[in-house]
Amino acid sequence: MAHSMQEKPIHDEVHQNQILRELILKELRAQKLHTEYHVNPLRKVHTVTRKPMSWHDNLEEPADGKFLNLIHHAAQGPRKKYPETQTENQEIGWNSEPLVNPDRQDRRLNHFRVYHDITLYKAKMWSLGEDDRHK
Repeated sequence: MAHSMQEKPIHDEVHQNQILRELILKELRAQKLHTEYHVNPLRKVHTVTRKPMSWHDNLEEPADGKFLNLIHHAAQGPRKKYPETQTENQEIGWNSEPLVNPDRQDRRLNHFRVYHDITLYKAKMWSLGEDDRHK
């Protein structure tokens, strides 16, 4: 602890000049003159919106058919793009049509909740807070 309390020796002008000289030489070695500039491809580019009333921005350009087809193809769902699944996760929902025709009138498959007088009464009692469901 006594070692850390010692005062540093005071440098004279010769030492200060030598330190500054070394510092400047290090800076000059690291300094590089850039004359060619380019956009960093890894950085996101923020585009500036056009002026709405500018005449040169509102010129009609011919539509590029290949580009439009590419955009429309990318916007489609995977079932319209590919004949088969591309990943294992797509296999889960690939065939989404039901196996059986959902006939809502068929009583064998559909068991809807039916209310009669007593069930309406008990449902109303339960909604009001009566708690004798287990009796």
